[in-house]
Amino acid sequence: MKNLNSVKCGETAIVVKLHGEGAVRRRIMDMGITKGAEVFIRKVAPLGDPIEINVRGYELSIRKADAEMIEVE
Repeated sequence: MKNLNSVKCGETAIVVKLHGEGAVRRRIMDMGITKGAEVFIRKVAPLGDPIEINVRGYELSIRKADAEMIEVE
C-alpha cells in the first residue's frame, strides 16, 4: 500500500486506513478524510508542502506530514 503523500498530482485515490492516534487522527477525520473516501490530488506546492486535495466536494490543504498518515489504494 502507499500513502497519500506518494500519489501524483491529478490522480484519484481511495482512503484505506488512517494511521496516527489521538488529536491528530481525530482532526484528519473531522476534515472528512475517512475510510472509503475518494481523494483527488489537485495541486502540490513547489517544495511539496502543502498538498491541495478535493474530498467530499470541497477543497482542502493538508501538510505533507499529515498526508503520510493516510494510507490509500
